[in-house]
Amino acid sequence: MIPGPNQSSLLEQLNALNERPIAPADRHRAARHLLDWMACRAAATRLPEAAAFARALHPEGASAAAPRLLHAATPELEGVLADGALGCLLEMDDVHRSAVLHPGPVVIPAALAAARGAKADVKRLLEAIVRGYEIMIRMGRATGLEHYRHWHPTSTCGAFGAAAGAASALGLGAEQTVWALGNAGSRTGGLWQMRHEAVPTKALHTALAAQSGWLAARLAAQGFAGPRNLLEGDQGFFAATAPGADRARLLAPERTWLIHEVSFKPWPACRHAHPAMDALLSIEPRPSIREIERIDVTTYAAAIDFCDNREPTTSGEARFSIQHALAGILLLGRPQLAHYQVERLADPSLNALRKRVRLAVDPAYDQAFPAHFGAGVEVQLTDGARLTAAVDDAWGDPERPLQDGDLAAKAGDLLEFAGLSPEQSRELIDQTLALAGRDDVLAVHALSEAWT
Repeated sequence: MIPGPNQSSLLEQLNALNERPIAPADRHRAARHLLDWMACRAAATRLPEAAAFARALHPEGASAAAPRLLHAATPELEGVLADGALGCLLEMDDVHRSAVLHPGPVVIPAALAAARGAKADVKRLLEAIVRGYEIMIRMGRATGLEHYRHWHPTSTCGAFGAAAGAASALGLGAEQTVWALGNAGSRTGGLWQMRHEAVPTKALHTALAAQSGWLAARLAAQGFAGPRNLLEGDQGFFAATAPGADRARLLAPERTWLIHEVSFKPWPACRHAHPAMDALLSIEPRPSIREIERIDVTTYAAAIDFCDNREPTTSGEARFSIQHALAGILLLGRPQLAHYQVERLADPSLNALRKRVRLAVDPAYDQAFPAHFGAGVEVQLTDGARLTAAVDDAWGDPERPLQDGDLAAKAGDLLEFAGLSPEQSRELIDQTLALAGRDDVLAVHALSEAWT
């Protein structure tokens, strides 16, 4: 039902929840996610998909633009688009479980571009990230698994988060922010069909979501109005994409900002593969390849839907393969970006191991999803012995968090992949984690220049 002229719409109520105070601990959390995204983005510039974006955005001199993709003279509109694509390419971007989406690759590019354009200080940037995550997660929780069947929530709900983050960085008022949310949401989309083919379309989804949220906020700042009843209207977002949306979860009061519920991903694979990876990694000592008869994995249905691929042919497909992830651990050890390089995929030993991995749905894990991502692994040996392990939550979830040192180590690995020296990496990591204690404008611009 559409509210009357004197009643608040869902977007207005949602935005009102987003105006509560933000504490130093919340800003530190935002700085951690900023570091995580920036490191993912830096490493992704080495991928072929980044070169494709470079050629599209910089048709003249694309070869020079490809390694870093962006430079100081890049227009903001193009910059947000490129940044939105890069953050998710390596499948190491942060994730919120119950919303089933990845806030970082969408919210941070929009908030960062808006902060740079508005010459905002560090405090405003970090608070914009907190507010953008909040709106995006609330939208993901509300739309739920019904929406998730066909729609890519990082894209659909991400446009709202990007708009909220950009609006906060620009210092927009309540009415203007609602306009931005309404306009960003009115054109959002992203269908899951793309995951059934070896294509990088997922990155285009995040790029367009970030860009549309940023643009909607910039337009709102100029008085460009948007539909305040976009969520509940008869031809609105919920009616079109999630008729069973849970409005209570959209507007539920929370004791803390939802950014604290977001998980960090330690491994370069789809998050749905991580529980099985963590379970296998907990088996010590791991058996030799010659001893292994087969590996049985039990997990929730969505993990199998997304990550059942015994014969990946591209790096992207390998990141969505539980079989490849486990085979890589058994043959090569601790998961590394190098395990997913395309030249690795034809390795006969990896191929043989992938074929020994069997996946099955466990009702207990399936019932716990999406609040918890769990899996069990049983390694059956040729002598009849069985090695078993299980996890109810993956490493990096709030129940098993990555500490600052763990996050710095991940960022260091990514920056090494990007071609930086350990000294350069350490300086960038320390500088970014220290942002929450600063409040100057120059830090935002200096950080952007350093990372690009």
